[in-house]
Amino acid sequence: MNLIAKALEWISAPEQWEGSGGLQALLGQHLLFTVAAVLLAGVIAIPAGWAIGHTGIGREIAVGAAGVARAVPSFGLLILLVLLFGVLHKPEAAMVAFVLLAIPSLLAGAYTGFEAIDRKALDAARSMGMTEWQILFKVEIPLGLPLLVGGIRSAMLQVVATVTIAAYVNLGGLGLPIITGLNLRRFDMVLGGALMVAVLALLLDLLFAVIQKTAVPEGLGKARKKAPRKLAPDKTAGEDASPKIGHSTSQEREKP
Repeated sequence: MNLIAKALEWISAPEQWEGSGGLQALLGQHLLFTVAAVLLAGVIAIPAGWAIGHTGIGREIAVGAAGVARAVPSFGLLILLVLLFGVLHKPEAAMVAFVLLAIPSLLAGAYTGFEAIDRKALDAARSMGMTEWQILFKVEIPLGLPLLVGGIRSAMLQVVATVTIAAYVNLGGLGLPIITGLNLRRFDMVLGGALMVAVLALLLDLLFAVIQKTAVPEGLGKARKKAPRKLAPDKTAGEDASPKIGHSTSQEREKP
């Protein structure tokens, strides 16, 4: 508890929020890397996921590629790309690493959103004479939007945690207090930086949870609320309808 109190004291100290290297600047850098990486990954992964979900072609390849990408260690990928791009292009190398890490979640959210749609809805749209483009934009994308937002939410959380290692290649972000604190053996600084990353991740998760809830189409949400619940069988009615074992009915008692 003493260390937590010191970490909170370090965060709340006014001098930590002053100057170009203050926590407000590091927070801005962290958010900039996160949002830019997810946006670039979305430009690549979302149309590809929609194409896979609409046509069903390439799903196995996408699943395999997503699994391989998730298995790649983030820190190793960042260092490898920095070496390949050169020390003069470290921001570009870091951005490529973060984009590659965000793509699997976005790709999965895009095509699973389409796969979760009831086939009867698509058949009804085709029977009404809608073209494939109309089905894509008027049926599949609106109905698949909640799962897509879930994929964006997952990608955002993964990237906001991974951007912490950008400080290892002198790119700033909230990982800088953690690395600096480890070198100086200032564990209050280390814990303070970790707490800020955790709070940022929780706030982003809460924001996208609200967006995901509001992304459910209005008609679909009402249909789910009006769906009849399965009631438990009426035991009393069942007992009245059939005679109990070991007891005779009134008609049986009247027989000679």
